[in-house]
Amino acid sequence: MYPPAPWHMHGQLWMSLLRARGTTWGVGLVRYEDPSPLTYSELLVARAVKEPVKGVSISQIWVDSADSVAGGRELWAIPKELCDFDFESAHTGPLTRATWAATLGREPIVEARFTDTSSLAVRVPFKGATWQPGIDGGSDRTAALTGSARSLPCLGSWSFAPDGPLGWLAGSRPLFSARMRDFRMSFG
Repeated sequence: MYPPAPWHMHGQLWMSLLRARGTTWGVGLVRYEDPSPLTYSELLVARAVKEPVKGVSISQIWVDSADSVAGGRELWAIPKELCDFDFESAHTGPLTRATWAATLGREPIVEARFTDTSSLAVRVPFKGATWQPGIDGGSDRTAALTGSARSLPCLGSWSFAPDGPLGWLAGSRPLFSARMRDFRMSFG
């Protein structure tokens, strides 16, 4: 069972901007942690939109929570699907290294590695919006997001499985990567 909107989420985000198919795409990996109403991992691909709102539209997204799938689809028309994640993180002083893998069944989707010093960052506010076309003939949906995080650029590398659902991003290199550490966000 998913909570009503808005969702008050806490966690960690690693993201990169990549160029593919003549467009710049944002690809992110997220860990939603306590005291979030749902705790889960997420892989998403989004692009910037200007209409009907200035924000992003999520084209592909996977999570490891059936409640998140149901809530995302029903509340905001976000086309969430299920997959599995492996995550490891290690700290040496202010340096954090994170390794991610996402698989669909036993087939790989992506592996990613990040190195950051976001523990040194000050907390800053952020805000944005999503716009999603309706799912299965449903109506378009928008959602606002506001929050704060300790954010800094980071080093990021992605390896997309050529035969996987994100194979169209295979070979893309990050134009920019960032870490949003300890974010607090209201979504919806």
